[in-house]
Amino acid sequence: MAAAAQIERRAFAEIRSTGRRLEGYAATFGAEARIGPFVESIAPGAFAASLRGDVLALLDHDPGKVLGRTRSGTLRLSEDARGLAFSLDLPDTQAGRDVLALAERGDLGGMSFGFTVPKGGEAWNGQRRELRTVALQEISVVQAWPAYPDTELALRAADRDAARRARRLRLAEIRQWA
Repeated sequence: MAAAAQIERRAFAEIRSTGRRLEGYAATFGAEARIGPFVESIAPGAFAASLRGDVLALLDHDPGKVLGRTRSGTLRLSEDARGLAFSLDLPDTQAGRDVLALAERGDLGGMSFGFTVPKGGEAWNGQRRELRTVALQEISVVQAWPAYPDTELALRAADRDAARRARRLRLAEIRQWA
């Protein structure tokens, strides 16, 4: 009996809120992230096969804090030229209200996703890993820093460029002290 594949998680930081809906990118293509001793990027099309399945939206990868799912239509996922786009209708639960309040204040760290890599789904070149196909299990709203710094968290109704600049400055300051 083969052992179950370990779920990997990666974080990003792009969210906008409108009413009780969050929108943004759970992952972006081509962005590089240092994951321990290696650098990782995601190839366009890596999520295509997963878009046909049931994917959960969670808070901080906690299966006890479900925010939505594709099967019910409260989470919608799609790939475009930039990455894995999402639209999430937040529930009127404590977790949903907390996420909304933090998003409105600009306090969320970003988005993350949990996945496994099927056989042949990755390519290695020295210490560089490219994810070419992933089995997406869940996306998560995270309250910490993203693994892939090229994405960002922003309110949909806010001035995106000003919010991006402010977030980049905060991330740069955080990295300086890390």
